[in-house]
Amino acid sequence: MTDYPYAGRFPVHQRLPEHGRPREEILAELREMAAEEDARWENGKVSGTIYCGDHAHYEFMTEAYGLFAHANVLQRDMCPSATKFEGEILAMALDLMHAGHITGTTPAGLVTTGGTGSILHALLAYRDHAARTRGITRPNFIKPETGHPAFDKACHLFGIELRVAPIDPATTLVDVRAVADLMDENTIAIMGSAGNYGYGTIDPIGELSELALSRGVGLHVDACLGGFILPFGEELGYDIPPFDFRLPGVTSISADTHKYGYGFKGTSTLLFRDRRLRNELYFFSTGWSGGKYLSPGIEGSRSGGLLAATWAAMVQLGRDGYRARVKKIFETSARMQQAVRSHPQLRILGEPTFLFSFTSDEFDIYHVYDFMAGRGWRFNGQQYPNAIHMAVTLPQTRPGVTEEFAADLAEAVAYAQKQHAAGARPHSGAIYGGVPGGLTDEADEFIRQIMADMLDAQQSVPRPPEGR
Repeated sequence: MTDYPYAGRFPVHQRLPEHGRPREEILAELREMAAEEDARWENGKVSGTIYCGDHAHYEFMTEAYGLFAHANVLQRDMCPSATKFEGEILAMALDLMHAGHITGTTPAGLVTTGGTGSILHALLAYRDHAARTRGITRPNFIKPETGHPAFDKACHLFGIELRVAPIDPATTLVDVRAVADLMDENTIAIMGSAGNYGYGTIDPIGELSELALSRGVGLHVDACLGGFILPFGEELGYDIPPFDFRLPGVTSISADTHKYGYGFKGTSTLLFRDRRLRNELYFFSTGWSGGKYLSPGIEGSRSGGLLAATWAAMVQLGRDGYRARVKKIFETSARMQQAVRSHPQLRILGEPTFLFSFTSDEFDIYHVYDFMAGRGWRFNGQQYPNAIHMAVTLPQTRPGVTEEFAADLAEAVAYAQKQHAAGARPHSGAIYGGVPGGLTDEADEFIRQIMADMLDAQQSVPRPPEGR
C-alpha cells in the first residue's frame, strides 16, 4: 500500500476500528499531517488554492464554525441564526455588486457550496424559468471558450445544449458577434467571466449586457474568482470595467466567498437581479408521508458552521480590510508581471489583473514550468496555447516572494532555451489544479482514461493487506 497517502506512517483504516482511538492520539496525527501540508504553500509559491494564508484568520473562523458546526440550517426553527448569517452574507454581496442600482425587481440570492454549486444553480434556474415562461423544451446556453468547465458540467447534468463561442486570441476576450450568431429562439442565457480562470481577463460584459437585452435572454456573470477582489480594485483606482448589476442586462452573478472573500472552502454566493428567477430553484414536496418538504436549492441539510464562519470573516474584515488586502495583491501581481515582461522570450496573454498567464513563442513554456517546479513553485498549466498562470493571493505578498520569483524565472528562461535547443520535451502539462502530466490532445480517449485513473487514485479506498 505504498501508493496510499501516509501509509506506513499512520494507521490505515479499512473498516471501523473495533475500539475507538483516543481523541488526543487522533488530533496529534491530524496536526502532523496539517503542518506538513501547510508547509507546501506557506512559502508563497503556490498559484491560487490558498487565498488567505493567515492562520490567525483561520483560527478565528474555526471558532465561529465550531459554535454552529452541528447545526442543520435546513431546520430554521432550531437554527434561526442561519437566517441572519445567510441573509446578511447575501445582502453584503448584493451591495458589493451594486444591487442598489436595480429598479423594478427585488434582488435576491442563495448561498451555495462553492463556485460549481453557484453555476449549477444558475443554469437550473434559467432552464426552468425559460420552460415556464417561454415554453422552451430544448434549451441551449452559450459560454466563451474560456468559461469555466462547471458550465459544461451544468449543461451535461440538466440536459442543456452547450454552445461555445470563440475568443480573440490577442485579447483572450469572447467574440461578442460570435455569441450573437450562436443564439436562437431556444437560448436561455449567455455568460461572461469577470475574470476568467485561465487568463484573469474580464470579458466585455457591457457588450454582452446589450446583446442579452436585445434578445430577451439572461446574462450570467461568472465572478466566482473576481467577485470579492475586482470591486475593491476599482475602489482603489484600478481600471476595472463594470461587470455587475450596474449593467441592466446582467441577471445573475456568482461570486465565491471561499476565494478572495476569505471564507472557508464550501461557500459561494449566487445573486439574482430578480427574486422570481431565484425562486425557480425552490423545491416543494407536499404529499410525502414524512411531512411537507421544502428546500431553497439542490442541497438539503447543511452545516450552520460554514455560514457562521463566512459571515464572521466578512464582518470582521470590513471594506477597509478587503481594500488593504487587495492593494497588496494588485501591487504584487504588477511586480510579478513586470518580471515576466522583462524577458522578451515570454509573453503575457491579454490584459490581466490580479491573475496573469504567460507563454512563449520561442520555446515550450512547460520547460519553464519544469524548472520552476524544481524550485518549489506550483503554477497552473494551460493549453491552446500552452501557457502557465499565477493567481496572486496573500501568500505571494509576503516579503521576498516576488524577488525570488524574478530570480527563479530568469534561470528558468535560460533553462528553457537550452532544453529547446537540445530538442527535449517538457514533463509538465495542462491539467486543472496544477497536476503535472505532459498530456496533449493526440489521443482523447487515452487522455480521458489517464484522467479517470487520476480521479480513481484520489478517491481510492485502502487495499487489504497481501494474502488476506
